[in-house]
Amino acid sequence: MAILDIEYYSEVLEIVRPLKVIYPEPSKIENYKGVDIPVLYLLHGMSGNQNSWLVRTGIDRLVRQTELAVVMPATDDAWYTNTTYGQRYFDAVALELPQVLHNFFPNLSTKREKNFVAGLSMGGYGAFKLALGTAHFSYAASLSGALYFTNDLFKEHAAARPDYWRGIFGDLDHFEENPNQLLNIAKMQSGEKPKLYAWCGLEDDLCAGNDFIARELPKFGYDLTYETAHGRHEWYYWAKQLERVFAWLPIDWKKEERLS
Repeated sequence: MAILDIEYYSEVLEIVRPLKVIYPEPSKIENYKGVDIPVLYLLHGMSGNQNSWLVRTGIDRLVRQTELAVVMPATDDAWYTNTTYGQRYFDAVALELPQVLHNFFPNLSTKREKNFVAGLSMGGYGAFKLALGTAHFSYAASLSGALYFTNDLFKEHAAARPDYWRGIFGDLDHFEENPNQLLNIAKMQSGEKPKLYAWCGLEDDLCAGNDFIARELPKFGYDLTYETAHGRHEWYYWAKQLERVFAWLPIDWKKEERLS
């Protein structure tokens, strides 16, 4: 297993972007030269970067002896969104980055059934957004994701920094109709639907939004596994739940073998 720091020039954002990649050991992969290596895109939350998951969790232990590659991009605090000020962060991560990675690592799979995405908080929103808004990902997982904002709740969060939030999402007065609202994206999905997993702590302020999304998305034909437990908006819980995500994904991983 290799842990790689990469810098690449994003044509979409017109800026150099950092990237962390955990790449499986070739000796662990049967028929290495011809294999499609499955890929997990792991997205950070607000104030995070490409190092957050590796520093705060045991992700390197979880992927040891698997054939899974893990990609951890840095996306600033742009909410995986094409912003109103012209920076196309959604396009950069959802559309450009898979091609950039395949250029670096030709063995990474381009098949939908072998591409997965997960994230926490803002990254949980991003994971669902990438899966619902493209045909690239077959599984998407959110941990304590900011999955739904009512108009009132969004205004409350936006009150302290209205220019910032308006720069990301535009109109703050009618966010329930905003094209960046996950339910609105889900309703427009006409192809094969991704499998979804969401977890949120019961003491987390985002739990009510997760409850709502968990009730609504199945109405549109989505296969969503939703779990809650006591917990707050903290890395302690996300590190533990990451094991649950690995057990849920269609990969060859067994906790008792991988953590020994």
